[in-house]
Amino acid sequence: MTNPLTAPWTGDFALPPFATLRDADFAPAFEAALAEARAAVAAIAENAEAPTFANTVEALEMSQETLSRVAGVFYNLVGADSTSEREALQRDLAPKMAAFASEVTMNPALFARVETLWQARDALGLSEERARVLDLTRRRFVRAGATLEGDARDRMKAVRERLAVLSTEFTQNLLADERDWFMPLAEDDLEGLPDFVVASARAAAKERGQEGYGVTLSRSLIVPFLQFSPRRALRERAFEAWAARGANGGATDNRSLAAEILKLREERARLLGYESFADYKLETEMAKTPDRVRTLLMRVWDPARAKAMGDAAVLTAMMHEDGINAALEPWDWRYYAERRRARDHAIDEASLKPYLALDAMIGAAFDCATRLFGLAFRPLDVPLYHPDARAWEVSRDGRHLAVFIGDYFARPSKRSGAWCSAFRQQRKLGGEVRPVVVNVCNFARPSDGAPALLSWDDARTLFHEFGHALHQMLSDVTFESISGTSVARDFVELPSQLYEHWLEVPEVIERHARHVATGQPMPRDMLDRLMAARNFDQGFATVEYVASALVDLAFHEGAAPDDPMAAQAAELERIGMPAAIRMRHATPHFAHVFAGDGYSAGYYSYMWSEVMDADAFEAFEEAGDPFDPETANRLEKWVLSAGGSQEAEALYTGFRGRMPGVEALLRGRGLAKS
Repeated sequence: MTNPLTAPWTGDFALPPFATLRDADFAPAFEAALAEARAAVAAIAENAEAPTFANTVEALEMSQETLSRVAGVFYNLVGADSTSEREALQRDLAPKMAAFASEVTMNPALFARVETLWQARDALGLSEERARVLDLTRRRFVRAGATLEGDARDRMKAVRERLAVLSTEFTQNLLADERDWFMPLAEDDLEGLPDFVVASARAAAKERGQEGYGVTLSRSLIVPFLQFSPRRALRERAFEAWAARGANGGATDNRSLAAEILKLREERARLLGYESFADYKLETEMAKTPDRVRTLLMRVWDPARAKAMGDAAVLTAMMHEDGINAALEPWDWRYYAERRRARDHAIDEASLKPYLALDAMIGAAFDCATRLFGLAFRPLDVPLYHPDARAWEVSRDGRHLAVFIGDYFARPSKRSGAWCSAFRQQRKLGGEVRPVVVNVCNFARPSDGAPALLSWDDARTLFHEFGHALHQMLSDVTFESISGTSVARDFVELPSQLYEHWLEVPEVIERHARHVATGQPMPRDMLDRLMAARNFDQGFATVEYVASALVDLAFHEGAAPDDPMAAQAAELERIGMPAAIRMRHATPHFAHVFAGDGYSAGYYSYMWSEVMDADAFEAFEEAGDPFDPETANRLEKWVLSAGGSQEAEALYTGFRGRMPGVEALLRGRGLAKS
């Protein structure tokens, strides 16, 4: 029988063949796709004709078309709907895929063809986009070790394969810890919990085949439990389990894996002539150097820490008023902060969530995209990979642009967090290909028949991930290697974080935030109080994030530590981490940094991008209209449609006319000096 993964995808919008796909199809599909890709690469390298852009660079772009399709399906499913069979294959594939990548980038004949073109680039008469792709192709080869020889070359291959294995183990260990932990709740333990938390706790227990109620390590359940439960001992138990993911001993402990990953990254950088992995990694980012990253982070750290310390004093006093004469602990912060928000701003999640139904917030995200970019969204009835997933066709003026898939609820088979990915990316080379984009979230599942309600943080996450999706869906470049989100890591969060701003536009809330039972709009006084509280607890949020970014930088800036946990503790002591706040991501569950190289030495990227997103939204404010057509057109032209076709600085400057300073960020977070 023909393998549905490698056969042409001919159904609606050429979607992956989810209806006929079986786990047993993946291994033979990868085997066939790898063989096809190897043959295509060999044909390019061994071509007797002189290298041209078409027979070398363009041919390379198309050489892994089937492999990209197969991998796009498999790795999306491993993250969003894992099975034991898929995890086993992921472990088997990790070294094989890394070895294939090394075969390509370390092929001497292939690199010689690329180098010949690059040396003659000024005489080739290439378009700006093609010249950019040539530069990036050559850079990719060099940074992967194409210029290494002998033992160094062999060692680089081994290092890359081992890193692939370790990052896969790290990811699977973390998923296992998150999947396996469950804290049952007795009826008495429900004291103080709003109805929506009780409903989520009931749904979580049912999903795990348990009676009654329980708490899992899904952020959308454990955070509201920590916010509302007056039972301090239960809060401590839940928080410590959340904080201990990847550090519970036994087969799923990630601490030794993190140490080995850091050592291998340092070795990889030194093989290429860099003093540290941070120097290697940041060379291609907007920040360029570790010093520039640290300068930004410390510029924000000092006012954030001061704000958090002041807040800690207020929360400690509230706790003492309850008769708890102890130090404020991390499992106390969210509980007393929520009570303080209700006291100072008359805002609480229980009264707010009925106005933030999931479907309404999806509609709000779509509506903003329609008003800004003229997009239309049509629900699709097509087979998908899980019953939770939903799909829409995205079009403009009758022209198909993309298929968008939303997968919103937490489940044991899904890794934690929220992300945007693509089953297929946009390109024009070889014929127009439009993307299939997916947003994956972990919102608490409602009880049977009840509408899904979001917290304000959940709604912001939905807008954030949809900003990434727009970057993919509006992409309009020739080459897949620079399409969509294929940009510098500290630029990629600009579209996502910028899109969050539209959630706070009053007319968006007035139009879409309607009570799930009555249909009435959010009362104006509640909206005013919500906007007044937008920077509430910003000291806490900024401290937990920046601490994680500084630890990540410290891990990669110098020699790799023998004991990452000791190095983490030393860095937190150096910066004066408040005792009642923990890092957002402690080392054993810091998936951004250890589940692959994506955000390694780069977790700062969210803040680097925030400098731009705060300034970028001010462009709309200066125009006097959050939906100003001219500003939206510039944003699409220079950012959302451009992919990585130019350096990030050039793209942002094209949109805004200049690069921003940190002042807009500090104002946005309420950390600027008054």
